[in-house]
Amino acid sequence: MYLLLNLATASLVSVMELLSDLTAILRQRNNLASGQVETAAEALTSPEVSEADKMMFLSALADKGETEGEVAAFAQAFRARATDPGVQAWADEAIDVVGTGGDHSGGFNISSMVVLTLACAGVPAMKHGNRGITSKCGSADLLAALGVDLAAPPEKLSQALGELGFVFFFAPNYHPAFKHIVPVRKALAAQGKRTVFNILGPLINPGRPAHVLLGSFSEAWVPRLAGALAVLGAKAGLAVHGVIEPGKGIDELTSATTNRVRGFGRLDDLDTQWSPEDLGVERAPFVDLLGGDLEANLAIVEAILDGNGPRGLVDTIVLNAAVGLWIVGKTASIQEGLGDARNLLIGGAVRRKIEQTREFYCS
Repeated sequence: MYLLLNLATASLVSVMELLSDLTAILRQRNNLASGQVETAAEALTSPEVSEADKMMFLSALADKGETEGEVAAFAQAFRARATDPGVQAWADEAIDVVGTGGDHSGGFNISSMVVLTLACAGVPAMKHGNRGITSKCGSADLLAALGVDLAAPPEKLSQALGELGFVFFFAPNYHPAFKHIVPVRKALAAQGKRTVFNILGPLINPGRPAHVLLGSFSEAWVPRLAGALAVLGAKAGLAVHGVIEPGKGIDELTSATTNRVRGFGRLDDLDTQWSPEDLGVERAPFVDLLGGDLEANLAIVEAILDGNGPRGLVDTIVLNAAVGLWIVGKTASIQEGLGDARNLLIGGAVRRKIEQTREFYCS
């Protein structure tokens, strides 16, 4: 017993020392190899390593600036630690439409409505998200209010993919390792500091859909996120950022912004900017895209489904759904999918999907 205790103590000291060594490497502005990232992930998820040591490491990594290789390695490390929902049968055809958050733009829950629209079009959609952290209403808040059971077990979610065509993975249920990192993230956020975990969420969907439409909080991060998803083996997708004005943007592809776009996988040759006019929609004022708290966003959902939603917001949801159809190969161009996406959104299909969702999770 004494020997076992000594070995455990030695192992803990070793992990703590290794994290300190990695912090020193980062402070010298050197990048981490994938094996070093795995070591860091082990230390960050250990309840025995001090919060102070974790904070120093994450601060040093952010100060240096994460490379796409480091981001991909962290994503691989936390994918390996995630709970498997057992939905591999759908993964190769599925898509996630998701944003990093953190843009402080005040936008509506665009991606949640896009997922519902894509499900109506026969595209398996796997959304991964959380409650609002940097916004008043997160994807989990809105979808729960529309009938999704956030606590549904994996077998119920597999059934949802078969019957509803979409599923929502509530992040805290699938990433138990994060519980030892949350206090550190909160402490750094209180100091106004972001960490690599602010951008990992969209990369660690436990369902591992092969297609991704990912909105970035920052224009500068678009190529890095695209590169990380390429390393992770995504079949096809886009990283995007809507530029509202210099230095200010939104983690969405929108009808109100110039959009920075970088493809990966099958779309790797795409590296450009798209205007709304390029994509077949009329440019809108950004105010059309604004949301609010849960009550306000539910009212906006009703207005959209009634055909009375803000034009720019409706066009943005339609545009993203059409892009999703194109990413998964359902259409030959984005423009080809605009009409079908609009009909699904405001023609009654999405409203029926919401009704079916309430019935499914109540049964």
